[in-house]
Amino acid sequence: MTTAPATLLPTAAALHALDRPAGARRAVVMTMGALHDGHATLIRAARDAVGPGGQVVATVFVNPLQFGEAADLERYPRTLDADLAVAGRAGADAVFAPSVDEVYPGGDPQVRITAGPMGERLEGAARPGHFDGMLTVVAKLLHLTRPDEAFYGQKDAQQLALIRRMARDLNFGVGITAVPTVRDPDGLALSSRNRFLSPGERRTALALSRALFAARDRLAAQQALHARAHAVQPGNDRAAGLTRLGEARLAADAQAVALARPAVEAGAVRAAARAVLDEAAGEPVPLHLDYLALVDPADFTELPDDRAEGEAFLVVAARVGSTRLIDNIPLNLGV
Repeated sequence: MTTAPATLLPTAAALHALDRPAGARRAVVMTMGALHDGHATLIRAARDAVGPGGQVVATVFVNPLQFGEAADLERYPRTLDADLAVAGRAGADAVFAPSVDEVYPGGDPQVRITAGPMGERLEGAARPGHFDGMLTVVAKLLHLTRPDEAFYGQKDAQQLALIRRMARDLNFGVGITAVPTVRDPDGLALSSRNRFLSPGERRTALALSRALFAARDRLAAQQALHARAHAVQPGNDRAAGLTRLGEARLAADAQAVALARPAVEAGAVRAAARAVLDEAAGEPVPLHLDYLALVDPADFTELPDDRAEGEAFLVVAARVGSTRLIDNIPLNLGV
């Protein structure tokens, strides 16, 4: 693995001239720059996947089609020299970092990928047109880089779901691999936008991960309670059985869990997260919640309490000061 900065490829011509050893697999990691350890983790995963004889290309492109406000686009950090060093240390062979004119030589593209109904929910509702712009540039970058496999972070869960759906629906023939969210020791999910947080704002922002962890822990407690309830033989002696286990005070709760488990689990997950977020809204530096949703990972529709079973994502978005942050956690209901 190289420790030198990755080779800079500023144009499509330079990218296409990049030597690809015969039989070598190529992996791509797409970024908007300002690389941190979350990006480095993606690059390391890509390197592990293709092996020492394979090729890893990272892309750095701040896509104007994804930004609703010009000020937000201009504010986005650009640190290309540092990005080349981070990418090289993590195992990238090259960084494709084209200009806007290189990617969109005729100006804004007239033909774009449309995200469809999934792209209008949650992040799509908060940022109209964002996912159309994201899918359009991802499609272009996949065509330009021609990888066998592309790696994306689980933190942007809705984005990842849409990319997977695009690759499947439009027959891209590229493997799409998710890499778990990378967090700082205090729990905050790594993001290039974290650098904009003041110390006070960061303390408030920690409510996002605390809310998700509280929901995860509440679900684990509910599932443990359900397991204990089913360890007792059904019938009129259920409460007596629980008493023998030293858990008489949980007898009524166990009965409720056994009778209405999906609603209990989904409701408990939402309530646990909401309590943390509501408390953060009252902090001196307040958290302004955009949404909290328990969704189906296939299409990001909200899961109703009465049939909330199987795999799910609890997703959250909020503003702290002028910085908007997102986070999520995968859950498995009804196991």
